[in-house]
Amino acid sequence: MGLKEKIKSNNRLKKLVHASILIPNQTRPRLWVRMFVNPLYHKKGKGACIRRKTRLDVAPWNKFELGSHSTIEDYSAINNGVGDVIIGDRTKIGLSNTIIGPVTIGNDIRLAQNITVSGLNHIYEDINLPIHKQGVTTSPIVIEDETWIGANVVVLAGVTIGKHSVIAAGSVVTKDIPPYSIAVGNPARVVKQYNDQTNTWDKIKK
Repeated sequence: MGLKEKIKSNNRLKKLVHASILIPNQTRPRLWVRMFVNPLYHKKGKGACIRRKTRLDVAPWNKFELGSHSTIEDYSAINNGVGDVIIGDRTKIGLSNTIIGPVTIGNDIRLAQNITVSGLNHIYEDINLPIHKQGVTTSPIVIEDETWIGANVVVLAGVTIGKHSVIAAGSVVTKDIPPYSIAVGNPARVVKQYNDQTNTWDKIKK
């Protein structure tokens, strides 16, 4: 059994390691982790930029990767506490985005402002316990290459947004979006899709 498995199997040891890495009652890693551990464990590609006012709540037990020539703008928050956050090449994460893993974002993607992408849900089953004490579930989000997501969009856990799609501003994406689609609304629905046989954009009827 490896070290990681030993820690996971021993609840007391797990709590001790967790407390040594994260600030109690917060999701932020301790200063020593941010300075000495994360730079060695996480990957940042050539020419990648993380703005100074970005909040990186990334721990060493899950992956955080930012591809070459990609940017995360100020006031964004990245959290890999419950799942990997992988961002591809030449992708721009706009101002004030929140990304909570497990999330995979591809290449040549643009996220506008105030977008939430969260692969996490809180469990709510026991009315005698506060919700924050009932644990969480996760379901991976995948945003495929060349997609554009407008301002104030929310992408829910388990969703895949297909390649070269556009999600209109203010939409809430609750289910998969096919490649080469335009989706709008709450819940988001596809209103146009590219037809590669006729080389035209076809309107999708309700």
